[in-house]
Amino acid sequence: MSIIQTVALVGSLVATVAAHGHVSGAVIAGTYFPGYDPASAYSTSPPAVIGWTANNLDNGFVAPDAYTGPDIICHKNATVGKASAPIAAGQNVTLQWTTWPSSHHGPVINYLAKVPGDFASVDKTTLEWVKFDASGLLDDSTPPGTWGSDELIANNNSWTLTIPSSLTAGNYVLRHEIIALHSAQSANGAQNYPQCINLAVTGSGTAAPAGTLGEKLYAETDPGIVINLYSPISSYTMPGPALWTAGAAGAAPAPASSAASSVIASSSSKIAPASSTMAAATTSVASTMSTKAVVATSTAAAAPTTAAPTVAASSPCTITMTRSSSAVSSSSASSTAGGSVAKYGQCAGHGTPTLSCVSGTRCVFVNDYYSQCQ
Repeated sequence: MSIIQTVALVGSLVATVAAHGHVSGAVIAGTYFPGYDPASAYSTSPPAVIGWTANNLDNGFVAPDAYTGPDIICHKNATVGKASAPIAAGQNVTLQWTTWPSSHHGPVINYLAKVPGDFASVDKTTLEWVKFDASGLLDDSTPPGTWGSDELIANNNSWTLTIPSSLTAGNYVLRHEIIALHSAQSANGAQNYPQCINLAVTGSGTAAPAGTLGEKLYAETDPGIVINLYSPISSYTMPGPALWTAGAAGAAPAPASSAASSVIASSSSKIAPASSTMAAATTSVASTMSTKAVVATSTAAAAPTTAAPTVAASSPCTITMTRSSSAVSSSSASSTAGGSVAKYGQCAGHGTPTLSCVSGTRCVFVNDYYSQCQ
């Protein structure tokens, strides 16, 4: 491929991925690890990262009609990451998204699956996923409500979770997912955005909860998958298996009474107070923070006794995260440099002026509140 062709392809990629995002990296036990970059698909020597590769160059989604196939596990045609990050049970992981559109309301759900051996030989279809962290409907006073996704946006497009302290040591895949429900009033309208990273967990815990195969996590007709956000909602049924309440540790999520009715009580349980200091990953971390990421390649098992990572900077790197005044921005349209809305961005709707879509897409009516470039 010529340089001109490569530049053109990358330029096209930048335009199409603007509407949605992906996990660009994570701060794991205080050290930043880069994630999978869709643009690396054009590299002849992509770096070894903890994030799973996936064929989602447009930052697209997995639709409900694919729930019984392997793409729902870690995204489209996903393959295991070639590195892993060490972390002790009870420590925190902060996952950093490049962006997330405020119109794409929905739950944020996190799972862990133990790898029986090393990462290189993992068969994703045999992994059994345990839900241990989830945030759904937070406030239903005004449709479409405030959701876990809005909480993520308020935290600078990041999500912090705690690896349960009781978890047995070993290699694990962390599955972090946002389910966008802005079109979910129609069949096959929900949009799943699963992201996976590799973790080598250490500790003395003994808990080994049973999980659910990825292809059995959801059904197309689940109440939490088919829902109209634009009508009053008094409660929300969290999709997927029951939350593992025994995994609660430190800042872990509050337990849910059952899988069928888990209304997350308050956004204050996860949003950091203003001016609090935390090791949170922001977009600037990857470019300005000099770190030494201690990782294990997928050709060998990540030993539970791997030494803790260190930061190469002369002094510890701490980041002050300030909570924004509002979880929802006034405009949800994602535009390219030319002013046109990128693929999957909002192009019209109640309170939103009709906007033009990038070349090759058109503005498709979804409902009175939302139209999307497709």
